[in-house]
Amino acid sequence: MKILFMCVANSARSQLAEGLARVEFPGAEIKSAGSHPGKLNPYAIAIMEEIGCDISKQYSKSVDELPPDFLATLDYIITLCAEEVCPILISKATKLHWPLPDPASKDGLSEAEFMNRFRVARETLSARLKKFKEELKS
Repeated sequence: MKILFMCVANSARSQLAEGLARVEFPGAEIKSAGSHPGKLNPYAIAIMEEIGCDISKQYSKSVDELPPDFLATLDYIITLCAEEVCPILISKATKLHWPLPDPASKDGLSEAEFMNRFRVARETLSARLKKFKEELKS
C-alpha cells in the first residue's frame, strides 16, 4: 500500500501523519508533501519524540520531488488542510480529506499552549489513522 499525505507547507500536519502512519502501517510506503513546502517544524519533532516516534530525518518537500513511480502507483492521497486551499494532485488514487487546523499557527499562544496544540493534532491524526486501518479491514 502507498499513501501520500498532503498539506500546504509539509511542515507539521502531513509530517505528523507520515510518522504516525509508518508505525500504524508497517511495510507500507508512506510519504508526505506540500504545495508550498517550508521546513519541518521543530515542535512536530518534539511531540513525536514524546511517543517514541523519530521524524527528525523527514523533511518538507514538494510533490514534484517525489519519485514518479511512487506517484503513479499511489493507493491513497490524504489531504489535511482545514482553513487553507489544499494541494491537488491528479491521480487514480483514492482521495480522502481529513481537515485539521494547522498547529503551527502560534497566534500569541504560550509555549505550553503551542505544544498542546501540536499534541492535539498528533492525537487527532493517530485516532483517524486507527479508524482508517479498521475501515480497510472491513
